[in-house]
Amino acid sequence: MNEIDWSKLSFGYMKADYNVRCTFKDGKWGELRVCDSEMVEMHMAATVLHYGQAGFEGLKAFRGKDGKIRIFRMDENGKRLISTSKGIMMAELPLEKFEEAVLKVVKLNEHLVPPYESGATLYIRPVLFGTGPQVGVKPANEFEFIIFVMPVGPYFKEGFMTTPVCVLRHYDRAAPYGTGRYKVGGNYAASLCAGEEAHAKGYSAVLYLDARQKKYIDECGPANFFAIKGNKYITPQSESILPSITNKSLMTLADDMGMEVEQRPVLEDELNTFDEAGMCGTAAVISPISRIDDLDENKTYTFSKDGKPGEVCTKLYKRLRAIQYGDEADKFNWITVVE
Repeated sequence: MNEIDWSKLSFGYMKADYNVRCTFKDGKWGELRVCDSEMVEMHMAATVLHYGQAGFEGLKAFRGKDGKIRIFRMDENGKRLISTSKGIMMAELPLEKFEEAVLKVVKLNEHLVPPYESGATLYIRPVLFGTGPQVGVKPANEFEFIIFVMPVGPYFKEGFMTTPVCVLRHYDRAAPYGTGRYKVGGNYAASLCAGEEAHAKGYSAVLYLDARQKKYIDECGPANFFAIKGNKYITPQSESILPSITNKSLMTLADDMGMEVEQRPVLEDELNTFDEAGMCGTAAVISPISRIDDLDENKTYTFSKDGKPGEVCTKLYKRLRAIQYGDEADKFNWITVVE
């Protein structure tokens, strides 16, 4: 599709030629099927519509300098979808079927994988939801799995640049023993008001504090938070934080670079002691933070005075991207090359 201007792509929906689907019915998963429709027809009493029984994933495919297409850590996405399914009582899609679906949908739409060094990637969105009709509050007995793709530009238009973040105490992202560690739609619906308020105030995201004490750092908008302190990579640990595959990868890289990795509860008061800070996730990879404004306490924590990303954030970002694109050897076995 030569008419696509890869350099001007935003992070948004674009129709692809095909998507891949699979139905759970009568206690078992059916075969994968290819579909060219963007529409879903379902019962008006489907549990997804009334009780939010839905989970999703996000992963990417990259075209390397050698022209090959590489998918990053799809097994981890499949495992996380299984974890989400257990958390909200959905049928668990077997990992092998998940990976088969990912490969199939990428192959069917391989002409939409942007060229090397275009700044764009192919975003892959699997979604699983309850379609069985229920009016009483209980799990569905039928589910639909759909996986679709689209070429996307950078999540943040500025690219790899620092952005400001704010603390808003009058919002919680997730309850301590709730669904925060699962990738469910409800968590993102719950973050919309806070996100829009932050954007209106000129911030890229909200840094949530823990819902119980408002003392510890939780997530940062739709991403995990991490910080650099000397030779340490520090990231919060909590039952309400989604386990980010990008963060997991960055911890491995930091360790490989000789850094000390700490995943533990992180007090907001510690922000004063950090040299660098950032958000990380599939969409943005790393989005370095310039400063964090605690609007309730009238405090500011600054990590970049000139707007440039810190040295360690930059190293980690470049190294992870090099592995994703095949510019660096994949010694961690994270990459699946599409044959």
